[in-house]
Amino acid sequence: MKGVNMENRNLINTLVFEKNNRISGGIYHKLQIDFSYNSNHIEGSRLTHEQTRYIFETQTVGIEPTKVNDIFETVNHFRCFDSIIDTVAAPLSEGYIKNIHFMLKTGTMSGGNDEAVIGDYKKYANFVGTTETTAPENVAEEMQTLLLNYNALEKVSLYDILDFHACFEKIHPFYDGNGRVGRLIMFKECLKNDIVPFYIDDMQKMYYYRGLQNWQSGGEKGFLADTCLLMQDNMKKILDHFEIDYDKTPTAASDVLGGR
Repeated sequence: MKGVNMENRNLINTLVFEKNNRISGGIYHKLQIDFSYNSNHIEGSRLTHEQTRYIFETQTVGIEPTKVNDIFETVNHFRCFDSIIDTVAAPLSEGYIKNIHFMLKTGTMSGGNDEAVIGDYKKYANFVGTTETTAPENVAEEMQTLLLNYNALEKVSLYDILDFHACFEKIHPFYDGNGRVGRLIMFKECLKNDIVPFYIDDMQKMYYYRGLQNWQSGGEKGFLADTCLLMQDNMKKILDHFEIDYDKTPTAASDVLGGR
């Protein structure tokens, strides 16, 4: 592929090249569709994988009745994915995360809803299932502490990324879109730290939710680690298909947790 060093065809360079050159049928094309479809479906989108692909490839909607929010959030997820590719080296900050949320929720039918703060922290308390999240008045402080501790790490491991993700979802800083923003951050940070990135398949969402809840409650962390490693194995199959270089050392949950 012209423009990509075939002797060191890493994922970041390939994604950037294929995005900038509008390459059809490559790994960028596939990840845009699969990541958006699965992450939005986890949150209740009714768009099919085929509809998601159609929107990405044609930038049109088609004729089937579709919820407006599902369409906007799919298109916006494409934009967010582009953004994390272009800014993969950027450190995480409150501004960076708020910007992802702003991109994800812009244009959705939230006008007139006093709860629907876009690009800033929530104004009202919320729950995740039966889990109580951080009170709105404490969100900024807890986010600052989470980011300070994470950015102080000398070397970021998969454990650190999963821990950040679980803490972020426990804080639940936004009125909506927390899961999608959190999974985009997780993908970005894996890319940045030379860890095989992954997205959560909608078919695995209940294992993912259970793993998050266990981790957040101080219980078994291996469940989330195992689920994410399974998703990472799926990504490795995609990387192999497209002949993308990555560290092929087998990883187990015990390796990720390191005795924690």
